[in-house]
Amino acid sequence: MDASMMAGLDGLAEEDKAKMASMIDQLQLRDSLRMYNSLVERCFVDCVDSFTRKTLQKQEETCVMRCAEKFLKHTMRVGQRFSELNQNAPTQD
Repeated sequence: MDASMMAGLDGLAEEDKAKMASMIDQLQLRDSLRMYNSLVERCFVDCVDSFTRKTLQKQEETCVMRCAEKFLKHTMRVGQRFSELNQNAPTQD
């Protein structure tokens, strides 16, 4: 968890801060796993056609690599855009 998230917890007792930090870490881990699972499922469905071999065929492997790259670039761009919007949003005091 980063410092900006911890700053919002300043009024809490240390025990409550630790609980909140743990909950936030768990949510971040859950979201990361969801993103990974979504990536695997999407690229597998889009790219793998044949189950006649133990290994991927060359075109399947290329498709999976491109799919993963696009997915990760898209995810990074969405995160950057969200961060930009979040920085420009008025703060509540």
